[in-house]
Amino acid sequence: MRVCFDSLAGGANPNEDWVAGSPDLAVVLDGLSTAGLSTGCRHGVPWFVAHLGGHLMAALAEPATTLPDGLATALERVAALHPECDLVDPGTPSATVAVLRQRHEVLEYLVLADSPVVFEGAKGDHTVITDLRVDDVLPELRAEVERHETHTPGHREALQRLVLAQRRVRNTPDGYWVAGANLQAAQHGLTGSVMRRDVRSAAVMSDGVSRLVTEYGMATWDEVFTALRAEGPRGLIETVRKTEATDPTGRRWPRYKSGDDATVAYCQW
Repeated sequence: MRVCFDSLAGGANPNEDWVAGSPDLAVVLDGLSTAGLSTGCRHGVPWFVAHLGGHLMAALAEPATTLPDGLATALERVAALHPECDLVDPGTPSATVAVLRQRHEVLEYLVLADSPVVFEGAKGDHTVITDLRVDDVLPELRAEVERHETHTPGHREALQRLVLAQRRVRNTPDGYWVAGANLQAAQHGLTGSVMRRDVRSAAVMSDGVSRLVTEYGMATWDEVFTALRAEGPRGLIETVRKTEATDPTGRRWPRYKSGDDATVAYCQW
């Protein structure tokens, strides 16, 4: 498996995405926005995703380790690195997880929250693996955020109300699951496998890239994979940025940020 990847921050703040690849593994993490609210952790989201990503790559390098068990191990190891922080704070740093691993002629995947793994089939079809449970949570508050243009006081206040409410149902049966301090979250991802012979290529990405298709409607998955073959991950990310630049305040496409961190790992055989 050949993996090439790139990541670009959505603005002036540090990039809260993380990506890595090896001949057998591709991992993308997307740190959850804090909306300027306290997390109970002095390290911050970029620190969390960097350490979680490194430990996840190490745990999953052992082929006998299942993807959920590897994620649980990585979460446990990261929690042990900052025991002085308040890890039971509902806003403790967390991230979405998207993993693709090759074991012989089988491709295994794990998706926790809305960073998808997308397979390009050998016949040109596309299969999207994504976990959208968060979209079913607090639709009224989500709609309130979307009524405001980005970079306005009303937008910031509505976003903070949404994030505070999301934290109360995060990693609970009544809400949605993300990778944080709660090791149980590792068992709630979407997992499965496909045969390598049925796949032409695959993309593991954060929603900062997938929204070009799913939210903006400015490309098809076929066009995304054509761009990846021709221009690589950076070219695709730049297409996302050019699209967002036509709507900087979110009038056409209401969203939480003018530009989100964008990351993609492109896997070929």
